[in-house]
Amino acid sequence: MPSSAAPVSFLEQAFLYQIDRWQRSVLFLDILRERANNMMAHDEAGMPPPLAFEYETVLDARRFEMPANYALLRITRCDDDRAEDCVDDNKPPVIIIDPRAGHGPGLGGFKRDSEVGMALHEGHATYFVIFFPLPSPNQTLADVLHALRRFVEEVSNRHHGKAPVLYGNCQAGWASMLLAADCEGLSGVTVLNGSPLSYWAGASDANPMRLGGGLMGGSWLAHWLADLGNGRLDGAWLVQNFENLNPANTLWDKNYNVFAHIDTERERFLEFERWWTGYHFLSREEILSIIEDLFIGNKLERGTMKICTDCYIDLTRIRNPIVIFASSSDNITPPHQALNWIPTVYPTTADLKNAGQRIVYLLNTHVGHLGIFVSASVAKLEHRAILESIGDLDALQPGLYEMKISNPTGDPDCRKPQYTVSFEEREVEQINYAYPERSFEKVQAVSEWNELLYKTTISPWITAFANPWSAEILKRLHPMRIGTKMFSEKLNPWMWPLKMFAPFIAIVRLPVDETNEFVAMEGEAGASISRTLDSYRKSRDSASEQLFSTLYGVK
Repeated sequence: MPSSAAPVSFLEQAFLYQIDRWQRSVLFLDILRERANNMMAHDEAGMPPPLAFEYETVLDARRFEMPANYALLRITRCDDDRAEDCVDDNKPPVIIIDPRAGHGPGLGGFKRDSEVGMALHEGHATYFVIFFPLPSPNQTLADVLHALRRFVEEVSNRHHGKAPVLYGNCQAGWASMLLAADCEGLSGVTVLNGSPLSYWAGASDANPMRLGGGLMGGSWLAHWLADLGNGRLDGAWLVQNFENLNPANTLWDKNYNVFAHIDTERERFLEFERWWTGYHFLSREEILSIIEDLFIGNKLERGTMKICTDCYIDLTRIRNPIVIFASSSDNITPPHQALNWIPTVYPTTADLKNAGQRIVYLLNTHVGHLGIFVSASVAKLEHRAILESIGDLDALQPGLYEMKISNPTGDPDCRKPQYTVSFEEREVEQINYAYPERSFEKVQAVSEWNELLYKTTISPWITAFANPWSAEILKRLHPMRIGTKMFSEKLNPWMWPLKMFAPFIAIVRLPVDETNEFVAMEGEAGASISRTLDSYRKSRDSASEQLFSTLYGVK
């Protein structure tokens, strides 16, 4: 009878689901164990960039007269293909620069379908700028800018004076703009991928990071952490800030996605985490300049950022075309921060045209911040389209344009004429992301006062007692490192049985499919947890906005 068979089927589903869930639990813990070992091995190896391409070192800025912990690499091979066999000498070389935001370099090229891969595929001689885990002593932004300028000069000399394309990811975007403004005529097209230049702009309900300086009292906190680190800021603190932005993803979604798809997600997860858990340091001088001049002072777009004595950065000095790639789903660098500097520097369209400048922006509607740099589909379509359009930018008349990609096939891995690119003229006046400027000016004043108070009263005492031993202890005890390394059998003897048992589980794996009722219930429970954490985020961010408004008088 069907009615009597139904309970048996239900029990069978429950039994098979429990086996599947138990096996997934073992394999998931084994993935965490391997991630911990990868992190430790990467650290022991000196944290080399996790590039998926062979390379040679062209210049090491640690040996410059003004040393910086940067190096210029030339990409020489992709799998069995030599780079020389792919290069079109008529195309300009490309220099890809990764951000120093707590992680190490490699973001733009840690898999074949990446910015590096697309640049090679399109026939450009490709160079990659890396940085080492520790900054040079007392390293400043001026030292970094000097090193990047030397890199650009070297690449240009290697290619018969061709101005290289600067490809800046996230914070490397503003570094590329500093370089382009400083090296007038030396660099070519400057591409900014998810790069913040207008630091006070942002949506009030989606971008809480811009409020952090005000809610924390300014730059003194970073100064304090750098003092405790014996003159260096541990990048793990910066990464922790990114993790805190989206607790649903950090505490649940990222790990649950691996757990739910344990048979297919292992390698992708470990590949990304190898880069994500490689924390690098910044010097005290660098981080204070970044926070005070950019994120709190917003001096870059206002033309008041001083790199060295009597040397101010003026973005109107940039004459070569600028390409801005942003996403409306990016909660770290929204289009507000990527574009709002344009009307500040060029108040009207006529001003932009009179300056002879061409600015092109490309907007994605769905990809997140990291997806702008690491998504294979974005690399194969948007980044390919940008690189294929480099030659067209010089032919544009001065003005502001929106780059439109028409891809009727929907296939991201396609070439022209399967997709087409057009440049639609826009008005500078159309960019109007209003923000409470006076409130952020108050934040700047509070930060300067707190920094002066800290620097003159507390900092001398901390620097007097801080030393390499204390800094190393704080580094090893950082929760971002402890939370990962605790799953290694080298530190946790309880992981040894799991290490030996997991391969056997993988062999006798009995997965269940989505027709199992308990899998559907698990998915609903997981979605409910994610929604709860996201509701917490929204409440927290709303409270932060209200507190910021109360403290600094947002009208």
